[in-house]
Amino acid sequence: MQYRRLGKTGLMVSEVGFGGEWLERHDVEHSVDLIRYAYEKGINIIDCWMADPKSRDIIGKAIAPCRDEWFVQGHIGATWQNGQYVRTRDIKFVRPAFEDLLARIGGGYIDLGMIHYVDTERDWDACMNTEYIRYVHGLHEKGIIRHIGLSTHNPVIAKRAAGAGFIEMILFSVNPAFDLMPPTDNLDNYFAESYDASLAGIDPSRVELYKLCEQNDVGITCMKPFAGGRLFDAQRSPFGTELTPVQCIHYCLTKPGVDSVLCGYDTREQIDQAVAYETADDAAKDYASVLANAPKHSFAGGECTYCGHCKPCPADIDIAMVNKLYDLAVMQPEVPASLREHYANLTHHADECIGCRGCEGRCPFGVKVADRMKRAAELFG
Repeated sequence: MQYRRLGKTGLMVSEVGFGGEWLERHDVEHSVDLIRYAYEKGINIIDCWMADPKSRDIIGKAIAPCRDEWFVQGHIGATWQNGQYVRTRDIKFVRPAFEDLLARIGGGYIDLGMIHYVDTERDWDACMNTEYIRYVHGLHEKGIIRHIGLSTHNPVIAKRAAGAGFIEMILFSVNPAFDLMPPTDNLDNYFAESYDASLAGIDPSRVELYKLCEQNDVGITCMKPFAGGRLFDAQRSPFGTELTPVQCIHYCLTKPGVDSVLCGYDTREQIDQAVAYETADDAAKDYASVLANAPKHSFAGGECTYCGHCKPCPADIDIAMVNKLYDLAVMQPEVPASLREHYANLTHHADECIGCRGCEGRCPFGVKVADRMKRAAELFG
């Protein structure tokens, strides 16, 4: 395993990390075994956004024998209320939820105290101008959280975090499906070795984010590197061809500022597939050739790549975000609570679509947006 310095935190984190989501769907012994097996493979960073006691207990039990050798991303504002996950900035819920996390993880500290899931300017203000952020700073001053981080899916918010000064690292969603714009230029240039060339064609705000993080020494850990497994399936991939775990991990790690890729695992075999990145040759890591040779129809066959060409919407719906949440949701047996929470916090929702189809005329991929809005409204309610 290779290790990278996580920005100004100075922590040396494994290039391949552990995304803790879905631990609760297995029995405790199985999930504990997965984490300990990952540790044997050199993985030393794990994310715990989950508020449910079972997930927290699993992580605490698994890392107890070597707590000081693990780096835990623990989220402040992810709470468990009446048997449900609730994101909140209300300190009367935030404080006991964090104290519960601290007790269940063990050690008396959290390595990376994460300002949990900030995706809008309103969310940012709710965090930065209230007792919530004073609580976070207080935990940091006492050494209860050793470093302050923030999690977001929105590059605009991530850029604000990267420029805030006190935020040392960001948990951000990175993968080809989320990053790339339509291939209107030479894809060989997109994936060249230099930063500027490798970022050509990516959404401009993401280009700015990666550069800003690199410039400000703000580390990035990646969530959703496989898009929920979508990139492994040629029929579901927006590129019309499949990628491997190694290629997806390499895609993330070639971006400026990225230090660790947090993958989700259900089996030991999946852990092996991810850590195989460290011994893979250049041919196995090469995602550029796969994308460059993807069938043409994959870019105009009705699959949303979240490029934003659908804007502006007369109902002011964030069509790309609705599509992204919908695509993630339909890949799961049931819609995860986290996705329902993300969708609920959008300013405008799919059921507000007026069916004008103006967005469809602007879409370079032939996405039937109005139909997808109907399906999204039915799925999320």
